[in-house]
Amino acid sequence: MTTRYDTPEMAALWGEEAKFSSWLLVEKTVAEVQAGLGIIPKSAARAIQRASFKLAEIERFEKETNHDVIAFTRSVAKSIGRAGKYVHYGLTSYDVVDTALSLRCISALNLIELALGALRVEAARLAIEHKHTPMIGRTHGVHAEPITFGLKCLSWYAGIGRAIDMVRLARQHIGFGKLSGAVGAFTQQPVKVEELTLKRLGLEPEPVSTQVVPRDRHAFMLNVLALVATELELISTEIRNLQRTEIGEVAEPFSRRQRGSSAMPHKKNPIICERVTSLARVIRSYAFVGMENVPLWHERDLTNSAAERIAIPGAFTLLHYITRKLTAVLAGLVVRPERMEQNLMLTGGTYFSQALMLALVKAGMDKDRAYQLVQSLSFRAVQENADLPTLARADREVTCRLSSRQLDRVFDARRLLSQVRRIYRRCGLENPRSRG
Repeated sequence: MTTRYDTPEMAALWGEEAKFSSWLLVEKTVAEVQAGLGIIPKSAARAIQRASFKLAEIERFEKETNHDVIAFTRSVAKSIGRAGKYVHYGLTSYDVVDTALSLRCISALNLIELALGALRVEAARLAIEHKHTPMIGRTHGVHAEPITFGLKCLSWYAGIGRAIDMVRLARQHIGFGKLSGAVGAFTQQPVKVEELTLKRLGLEPEPVSTQVVPRDRHAFMLNVLALVATELELISTEIRNLQRTEIGEVAEPFSRRQRGSSAMPHKKNPIICERVTSLARVIRSYAFVGMENVPLWHERDLTNSAAERIAIPGAFTLLHYITRKLTAVLAGLVVRPERMEQNLMLTGGTYFSQALMLALVKAGMDKDRAYQLVQSLSFRAVQENADLPTLARADREVTCRLSSRQLDRVFDARRLLSQVRRIYRRCGLENPRSRG
């Protein structure tokens, strides 16, 4: 696996040291609870609190046993001598592994939420800064009606907010552990051990477990990560499109010493946004793995294990990476209002077509006739390099229905954007008393 897209925080969280430390935390907490219930000697529990492990020793033991949890517990037990026989007392491997995995997933989700928060700040900044920067809106890649660049950024801000909500929901959904034994029936120790241990760890007991926590929880989490990645891809795809030479309205930041192409010195390519798109595809593939892991045989088989060792850390790491990269893109985004204005004028004011059609209908014209008339005038404006307002004012069928004053209102671009502030207010980025 490449480390090219690691972030320091995720690399540490999903490394071997952190994994075994989380396992040891579960073992120590279980021992404390068991001692309090009289299941193991208190002296043994105190010794287990001093226990440690050695990575090299675990690796050596695993080569002998071909079982990582046994290798781990052997190393831990060895570190405390005779009391080591009470390490992992009455537990099965996934009592420890799944409970510890939930703890690490929660930590990882916290990191994702923090990163998304920083990204949302940049989207909000752009939305506020460009609230009144007009540009053409496009549907099917074709000029439609005006929006503002700020409104586009506001849609990003709202989408990132939904992503944060989904991450919080995933944190609730994954916040469960289990200490119910080899088949989930508590055959070797009372339910009280699970209840008290998980409470101390900040987790909820899985209501009905098998040897494992049900994998739909992990699948849900991976699907959330995939949805969040897809939301980021939406933003990166929009930036890539707006950076196209023919549009040229925004651009990724490009450093002084950066090179765009090994062959063509003139190139400035949207490589970061393309990377976001590329890695979002990988994250979505991990969501598929999560769903494949749900239907295990009977009380469990091992088909989920190897895949999860790749998919869960991989999804978290890549999402954390692309969130930070996209944050840097938004922070340094080059915005070209003058190019937006030029593009707005490319189609000769045909973006007023709906306003003109509705005005004609309101003035008494048949809807189909109004559509045909405005369509004809709009097509002429493009073909003749003219503009729709001029052609409309010269058309007798239009002027017999609409006065000059009414046409002034139809062709008032400010009116088309007069509701933008209300959309901002919905998103909490607009003071209700503001006139802007």
